[in-house]
Amino acid sequence: MRFDEQIARDRTYSVKWDRTEAVFQTKEEILPMWVADMDFKPPEGVLGVMNERLQHGIFGYTFVDDEVTDTVRNWMKTRHGWDVDRAWISYSTGVVPSLAKTVQAFTEPGERVLIQSPVYPPFFSMVTENGREVENCQLVETDGEYRIDFTAFEEAAAKPDVKLFFLCSPHNPVGRVWTKEELTALADICLAHGVVIVADEIHSDLIMAGQTHVPIASLSEDISHQTVTLSAPSKTFNLAGLQASFVIAENEEYRKKLAGVDRSQGNFTLNTFGILAMKTAYETGGEWLSELNAYIEENARTVQTFLEKEVPEIRMVTPEATYLLWLDCREVGLDDKALEKLFVEDGKIGFNWGHTFGAGGEGFVRMNVACPRKTVEEGLERMKAAIKKHG
Repeated sequence: MRFDEQIARDRTYSVKWDRTEAVFQTKEEILPMWVADMDFKPPEGVLGVMNERLQHGIFGYTFVDDEVTDTVRNWMKTRHGWDVDRAWISYSTGVVPSLAKTVQAFTEPGERVLIQSPVYPPFFSMVTENGREVENCQLVETDGEYRIDFTAFEEAAAKPDVKLFFLCSPHNPVGRVWTKEELTALADICLAHGVVIVADEIHSDLIMAGQTHVPIASLSEDISHQTVTLSAPSKTFNLAGLQASFVIAENEEYRKKLAGVDRSQGNFTLNTFGILAMKTAYETGGEWLSELNAYIEENARTVQTFLEKEVPEIRMVTPEATYLLWLDCREVGLDDKALEKLFVEDGKIGFNWGHTFGAGGEGFVRMNVACPRKTVEEGLERMKAAIKKHG
């Protein structure tokens, strides 16, 4: 199987593989299972068109035409049942820069952005780095299941200085695929209080069997009018280093504000390979993606089975989406600093540490299983060795 191939990534300017010494503060060889990129090649069609363009040999300024935009539109329609107009789509180098752009476009310094922790760390940093404040409505966890406290959410959204809501859908790191009913309830609250919805839907294609991602903006015209959706082919097809993403906004006034931020910062184009990879992936990558999702789901089952049998102190939150597993290590009985030390020094394995995702992440780690199964199995054995040494 194509996803079993083990490809050396050291000395490739890989944050995941080449920055372990700096990130984990050790010269020991660490197995990296943290940053959210895959250890898989993208679809062959993507590599082929990029190689063809490389052989052409000239890399001048670029633009994104309607043909590329139509591949995005078609993907949204066929994969997610969402009709998107060409005029609604603009482009960005990434979802994180787009988060920052929405903060700058729709809020003033000192105003507040609503988030739901534990959540992707840039949700915090893109707010605070731009001189705004975080309004956190923490997700409620009971026996490994996460839900939204809608009463608390409405109380937060009703505050006059809360202007923006960052929605993570599907949710990173807890792996929830929000239901239509949950999304509608969130959107209705935001509409009632004039809070702009910014939906990070970058993991929307990485869905477990039996789950369905619903773009929040597709729920109604009113919701679409108050929503900005951020997504990209980067997580879906492992193209993060090509820095090509898109922004969808039906509201013309929103689009003008976002374009104004781009102009003020000199943002105007994507790189050559990002454009080509996006177009080709969305045109030809469907079968590859189906195989990928099945492989990731089997990796997740491998982790769950192993932990239940060999390391019962650690419990996996059952994922509904993404290739990022949220592991509950609270029964190990260590604080966050000691837990990190245990895995790094005794297990020689690097995770994303739960506390970096904000309140509710304490005692958890996030494990990336978008890698060959042998890597997953090695990681599990290292985890087991570390826990047994502690015990």
